[in-house]
This record gives sequence, structure tokens and C-alpha cells, in this order.
Amino acid sequence: MKKILLIALLIPVIGMAQKKAKPVKKNVGKVVTKTSIKKEATFFIDADVQGFEDGTKVSLLNGQTGQPEAETTVMGNKFTFKGSIPTPDFRILLFNKQPPYITLFLDNSNVKVTGNKAALDKAIVKGSASHNQYQGFINSLMPYQQLFVENAQPNAQMAEKARAICAEFVTKNSSSFVAPLAIIRYNQVSEKVQETEALLNLLSTDVKASQMATYVVQQITEAKRNAIGTELADFSQADTVGIQISLSSFRGKYVLVDFWASWCRPCRAENPNVVATYNKFKNKNFTVLGVSLDKAKPAWLEAIGQDGLTWTQLSDLQGWTNAVAQQFQIQSIPQNFLIDPKGIIIGKNLRGPAFEQKLAELLK
Repeated sequence: MKKILLIALLIPVIGMAQKKAKPVKKNVGKVVTKTSIKKEATFFIDADVQGFEDGTKVSLLNGQTGQPEAETTVMGNKFTFKGSIPTPDFRILLFNKQPPYITLFLDNSNVKVTGNKAALDKAIVKGSASHNQYQGFINSLMPYQQLFVENAQPNAQMAEKARAICAEFVTKNSSSFVAPLAIIRYNQVSEKVQETEALLNLLSTDVKASQMATYVVQQITEAKRNAIGTELADFSQADTVGIQISLSSFRGKYVLVDFWASWCRPCRAENPNVVATYNKFKNKNFTVLGVSLDKAKPAWLEAIGQDGLTWTQLSDLQGWTNAVAQQFQIQSIPQNFLIDPKGIIIGKNLRGPAFEQKLAELLK
């Protein structure tokens, strides 16, 4: 769960987050644009989508902020949008303000969209060179989609092939606004932040200034902070009965330092995986140390009991301003660090099968 606005409408698994956008003035059927620009390039979306009743509302959403930029209605299975976009980027066609939806990688061109309500994911988009590039890239990764789903099963061979596809796309298309997406995908299956940064540095200046590239910069910055191979700094905080417990007191063991909260749905959804893995390896020199970003102690204790979290739990009950979270600049949860017996970080944000496989490799 992100501390700042979650954009769930963008491509699954990217998980991009931005600061909450200011409200955008709506204009029926036409995107609000800067009036100071003369003779600016424009796009025109001509859509024919079967299956929706006349009068169905259609929103054109900014794929980065999730904010509507224009709205219109379906009449005779058809609708149009006209406007201008500063640089090629994701846009979403959303019907009746609920998924499923149609994803566009839009540029200032004449775009034809054809599809059917029963299979919006198979809608055909023609006329946008940027969307063609995007679709080509997505198709090339199709055999490896299982790597990018939540709690993906690790597969080193497939990951290497996916990295090669992403790297090749960026190398050959460094001036494409789709390239940052390829870097995001690359980063998802690579722990080598230097390689991700090298790909970022290949991008043209204008592409580097895009929102997706900015997200890549954030990911690189986060990866360098408390990087794999460095020592996780010591800390101490009160446990559930008020006793101060330090990270250094666990030296000699493999420890998963797990940041979570009772109110965090993704955290609670992941807890059964953590419990199962903990129970499998707790007698093999491994433990978990929970750090909660709760404010209400009763809710914290109740969640610990409900989810069966039998390991040590710490919190200062200060929510997002938890001192340990501040120390490690935690801005989203769930988040974790796996450290070895010397306190060296050997894994970050390990979940599901990836977490279990990592421990299986270490604790044979």
C-alpha cells in the first residue's frame, strides 16, 4: 500500500505511484490543453466499441495520475476524443468509471480504436506509432508474463531472456517514450541496479524527463539506499510489551526485517506467505522481525493474533513517522530486508515463492 496515490489503472505490476494530482477541469469530449500554445499538434481518437448502450459514459484518463482529462458518451457504439498530449504517454479509456478498460500509448496522431465490451483487452488500436511500439514490446515479453505477476515463481532462465529483450529494446529505441517501460520491466527481474541505471543513461534527454523515467530514477535511488551487499544499520524499538529490542540482538541469524501495518491490505494478504515460510525455516537459524507502522495498539495486537505472527514485533505507534521507517526512508509497505548473520543485506522486498526460494538456497 503506497503512502501516496496508487495508480492501479496502469499496466499491472508496474505499481507506479505519483503525488496526488490537482483536480483537472473536465471538458466533455475534449482534453483540456494549454491555450497559450499556438498550432500545437493534436490527437484524434475515433472509437467503435461494440456492446455498450447509448449514453454510456467514457472517460479518457491520464495513465500516470489516474485523473480524467476528458469525458464523452457512447452513441451507436461510437465515440471520439480530440486534444493534445505533450509527449507520448499512457492513456486509459474507461467505461462507466469502472474496469475493464482499454490501454493506449497515445501520441498526437489520428487513432482508430475498435473493440467489444466482452473483450476490451483485445481492442485494436491503429494510427499511433507510439502504441505500435508499445504493443510490439508487450508482445515480445508475452512468453515471460509469469515473471511479472504478483508473487511470481522465480525462474532464472526466463528472467535472463526477459532482461535481454528489455535491454535490446532500450538500446535500439533510446528516443522512444516506451523505453522507460522496458527499463521498469528490466528492473523487476534484476537485482543489479547498476545495469538498470546504465539503461536509463541511454535515454534521450526528452525521454529522461518523462514521468515513467522519473519513476525509474526513484526506483534506482531506492535500490541504492540500503543496497544489497551493505550492512543494514542497527536500530531499536519497543515490542508489544514495551521492551526495547535491537536489530543487533539478532546477530548470528538470518533475519527478515518486515515493515507492515494492520491497516495495510497488501501486507495482510502477504502475511500468510511469511508465516508459512517462517514455519518452514524457523529452526534453521532464521527469524522475522516485524516493524509496524500502526498508530492504534489494539488494532496492531489484534492483527498479530489474527494473522498468527509469532515472531518479535516492534512499533512506536507513530504510523508513517515510525522512527525506524524514517531511518530507512520507507515510503511504501509491505517492504522488507533479508539480512545474513553479519547484518549484511542479501535480499529486498522478497515475497511469496521468491522469498521461500531464497531461503531454500541459503538454508539447505
